Amino acid sequence: MRALLLVDIQNDFMPFGALPVPNGDAAVAVANALMARFPLVVATQDWHPPHHGSFASAHPGQAPGDVIELGGVAQVLWPDHCVQGLPGASLHSSLDVGGIDHVVRKGTDPAIDSYSAFYDNGHLKDTGLSAFLNKRGVDELVVVGLATDYCVKFTVLDAAGLGFGVTVVEDGCRAVDLAPGDGEAAFAEMRAAGARVIGMEALT
Repeated sequence: MRALLLVDIQNDFMPFGALPVPNGDAAVAVANALMARFPLVVATQDWHPPHHGSFASAHPGQAPGDVIELGGVAQVLWPDHCVQGLPGASLHSSLDVGGIDHVVRKGTDPAIDSYSAFYDNGHLKDTGLSAFLNKRGVDELVVVGLATDYCVKFTVLDAAGLGFGVTVVEDGCRAVDLAPGDGEAAFAEMRAAGARVIGMEALT
């Protein structure tokens, strides 16, 4: 069975949000257009406690964009974003949440971030998503969301590593692009891991 996975289509990643992804709101229309085509739709939410270790504000003297070690892995520091219970953590108001069957919340451990929908960044704990999908007979995922070069990329790499077939809908993703070209490099990395990267019109 094929499922649709919507990655972090949340207010704080929109152009008006605390950690804006350029044109991030373009993912909303693509997600809404695709939902009715799938028997199962799963969404992820970044769901950070206040003062999460990935926030620059938690590290005096550090600024967003700096890189530290967190939980034993390299960690880009970000502005405070997607804090549990705050409006920025909510799924975008124009997203058809009635079409979503299951929500996975990630990044809840203040000591390590979790870009992937499946694991934290150190692969120390899983989110339960793989077991949820396996129980329902899902063997293929179609992925859209934010951001291409972080949460989408690591979700896709983990999904491929777990044996799922993965298709990424390119026009339903947008990149942070901290360095120019990060988004395109992420798509190349996903392809190298075995994922298909296609436009929405090519999805059958």
